[in-house]
Amino acid sequence: MRGRGKWLALLCLLPFALFFIAFQIAPLVWIAINSFYSDINEAWGWANYSDILTSPFYQQAIRFSLTISLWSSAFGLAIALLGGYSLHQLGGGRLHRFLMSFTNMTSNFAGVPLAFAFVILLGLNGCLTLLMRKYDIMQGFKLYSSDGLIVVYTWFQIPLGILLLYPAFDSLKRDWQESAALLGASRARYWWHIGLPILTPALIGTFVILLANALGAYATIYALTTGNFNVIPVRIAALVSGDISLDPNLGSALAMLLVVLMSLITVIHQWLVRKSYQNVRQGS
Repeated sequence: MRGRGKWLALLCLLPFALFFIAFQIAPLVWIAINSFYSDINEAWGWANYSDILTSPFYQQAIRFSLTISLWSSAFGLAIALLGGYSLHQLGGGRLHRFLMSFTNMTSNFAGVPLAFAFVILLGLNGCLTLLMRKYDIMQGFKLYSSDGLIVVYTWFQIPLGILLLYPAFDSLKRDWQESAALLGASRARYWWHIGLPILTPALIGTFVILLANALGAYATIYALTTGNFNVIPVRIAALVSGDISLDPNLGSALAMLLVVLMSLITVIHQWLVRKSYQNVRQGS
């Protein structure tokens, strides 16, 4: 009976496995293979990767993508940490349920609707732009610049960060803070020596997910800048479906570099999480 149950479980997993292979593994393998074929040279090799890594244009796309993603992830994580802690402190109740539902809803508020909302608020003639212009506040701010895009990206990072960090606060016992206070430790000292070290694995994991979320974001930046801002997802889309710079194999190479970058970040994340767990165990 036990063996039959195991085979039945594997049989139930078969549709998911086929779906995963068809829509995840197979496209990735296809992209990886075609990334080595150069349409210009009509030959197999490293020409596509060499063109990307030696081109100032694609180097700029990689630099802009990393800059926007890193800063928006850092800001989003910091705000989500405060927001998640505040939500956790609320406990149960109507306000808590409302804020959790609102956070769930806003975590899906991205793409074209988000771009449209920011154009209305902070566009060239947006409501807040006109107010800031009237009172001489932040005159140099431009929505369609790197700083403006960091603000937009941070906005859709915050709800996701709160949802990911919120369960981590269950690992903090209220008794620990009371015990630290009885021993004379201030609130800041408690968070520095107890709270943050325990939350470090969750913080690192959330930061990596936010970074991946920002690096792969396409709809928001395309709707906001109509593809005129040079980042990796926009360049891949232009190479795959563009009228002027159509080169799917070069786009495949750029996509594989993005995969390698995310794989490297994931490996570093796993190492940091393992180190932080070891430090927490040694400290306890």
